[in-house]
Amino acid sequence: MKIAIAGAGAVGRSIARELLGNRHEVTLIERDPSHVEPDSVPGAEWVSGDACELSNLERAQLQQYDVVVAATGDDKANLVVALLAKTEFAVHRVVARVNDPRNEWLFDDDWGVDVAVSTPRILASLVEEAVSVGDLVRLLSFRQGQANLVEMTLPDDTPLAGRPVRKLELPRDAALVAILRGTRVIAPQPDDSVEGGDELVFVAPEEVEGDLKAAMRLD
Repeated sequence: MKIAIAGAGAVGRSIARELLGNRHEVTLIERDPSHVEPDSVPGAEWVSGDACELSNLERAQLQQYDVVVAATGDDKANLVVALLAKTEFAVHRVVARVNDPRNEWLFDDDWGVDVAVSTPRILASLVEEAVSVGDLVRLLSFRQGQANLVEMTLPDDTPLAGRPVRKLELPRDAALVAILRGTRVIAPQPDDSVEGGDELVFVAPEEVEGDLKAAMRLD
């Protein structure tokens, strides 16, 4: 994939290195000349200029990219980049960094954001995930709540132990996407069973989370 990253600070450069390591084509767009350091991210293309200015995005030929990541340290800038990427260049996927959780409500379809990533929220979710058994923990929201990545850890004495995935009565629109068992990551097949202590990862819209919890006999 071709991926453009607005903001080449520590976060933007780290994202770029990871993506390059996975063999994607990456371009960094950075307005601060002191942050334009090609040697710091070998293999990336660079565009020097403010990603909030349409002319710089045209110069980067943003319409050719599959994904745009708005990763600056300024929420206002990230919203502008997201909106321009979606409305002016029809970029298929726009991911935006949320620096201040109080601004998270703004990062939605109206601003061209497909996925909003709030570091404080993710860290809080990971803390909950580490200590919560028998409850739903929301890890990530896709398209601002239209679907969420949620996790639950089954109690050791769950009545579901040994039940095959095909017999789990999940609510409509909820999907089990992974079973984490010790060091194993299991892509669930219909005949795979769940066991006490399993971490189950689902994709589900917010409105069925209560039904999902009930279906797993956790209410």
